[in-house]
Amino acid sequence: MTPPSTLRSRAYLAAAGLTGLLAFGIPLFLSPLRWASRLRWRVPADTDLTVYLGRSLGAVAVALSAGALRAAPRPEEHRVMFEVGFLTGVLLTAVHAWGALLRRQPWTETAEIALWSAMAAGAALTYPREKPDRSRLPSA
Repeated sequence: MTPPSTLRSRAYLAAAGLTGLLAFGIPLFLSPLRWASRLRWRVPADTDLTVYLGRSLGAVAVALSAGALRAAPRPEEHRVMFEVGFLTGVLLTAVHAWGALLRRQPWTETAEIALWSAMAAGAALTYPREKPDRSRLPSA
């Protein structure tokens, strides 16, 4: 029987992976300016750098989200995904809080402070404490 803590860890990774993929990764990777417009950013006249940075960030979000989804079935074997999720949540909370303090971002970005704080808290609260089943790991 799967322990409740493992079920919580699986749920966190699946939710973080799907949210990251659908809300950030794919939209940023495919169409960063449309994504920015929907989040109330003013799109500048010269967009080459914006598109490049948006697609780059989108690619990173897709990769991290795919990693979380891949790790979800056996979270105890992929603890690093929780560490990455925690650090991502903390750093993006700080980025969005700083933008809010400077009043240089739309309200939608300020609202993301709750999302990124929840990501950090979720990673910390669902970090798998059980030791991995060594019989399922490949032998060296």
